Amino acid sequence: QPAGWKLKKEWLPDGWLCLVCGASDTQELPPNYVKLAKDAYTPDLMAASDCMLGKIGYGTVSEALAYKLPFVFVRRDYFNEEPFLRNMLEHYQCGIEMIRRDLLTGHWKPYLLRALTLKPCYDRPINGGEVAAHILQDTAVGKKYISGKLSGARRLRDAIVLGYQLQRAPGRDVGIPEWYSLSEKEIGVRPAVAPASRRINGSAGSSFEDFEILHGDMQGLTDTMAFLTSLSGLVGNDPRIPEKQSRERTAASVLFDLEEDIYVARAPGRLDVMGGIADYSGSLVLQMPIREACHVAIQRSDPIKQKLWKHTQARQLANGAVPILQIV
Repeated sequence: QPAGWKLKKEWLPDGWLCLVCGASDTQELPPNYVKLAKDAYTPDLMAASDCMLGKIGYGTVSEALAYKLPFVFVRRDYFNEEPFLRNMLEHYQCGIEMIRRDLLTGHWKPYLLRALTLKPCYDRPINGGEVAAHILQDTAVGKKYISGKLSGARRLRDAIVLGYQLQRAPGRDVGIPEWYSLSEKEIGVRPAVAPASRRINGSAGSSFEDFEILHGDMQGLTDTMAFLTSLSGLVGNDPRIPEKQSRERTAASVLFDLEEDIYVARAPGRLDVMGGIADYSGSLVLQMPIREACHVAIQRSDPIKQKLWKHTQARQLANGAVPILQIV
């Protein structure tokens, strides 16, 4: 909800009660609105309601169809899947689009009263997890497809490798997953050079190149070792050195002081086949952490000692000395 947006009693038809999800603890509501608890199980509340008002999305559309619940929805900008969800709601007579301006100004009554005239007719299965699992299983083993280059397994693997190829950038090789068994000629991508192996304990008190590990454990992860090596290479980068380096590395070279503590965190990526954020409502998901990961290094610095980029310095001069967060 927009900041300062206040729900009003007259926005609802007479005799209606509105259950509000996601209201702040301090928000005051009129008597015909009920603030739901943060941990309320929304699918049950949807099933007990006469209609639903909200933004279009996978979760809301699936619940509306499953419970034959009329859905008054607001469009979402830059949501590529919206046309397919809209078509599905229209096909099963389950949705009405509300103009965003009408949502914000409280012109709700015509939409809500019209929603009660809909007769949702979705009659397909609602065990989406099982259906998707069977489709994936059939695709992976090649059922319903001819063998060879068009087999299900080959197509599934090719699609994943294509994702790796699309991430390529000049001067950066992309490592193809080890399980991809095709030859280099077939996939047309040079595998990334494996980092040189080195024995390291990685426990508290051990050292790694220019760093002393004070807390935590690297778990022997080669990508974390490579990230620390990259960090140590930032300091001492001299803009006068003719060796070409990326703009990002040049910008990052002023961020860290190796004499002070640096906090490093690693978050593994995940293969998200289905479910995603719907797990908060208890739905089935199908996903798994993968080897590729994102690393972040952060350091707190004294404003007096902090090295600032030129545009940041100009802002400091204009606004006075305030804490600055610089991100590359």
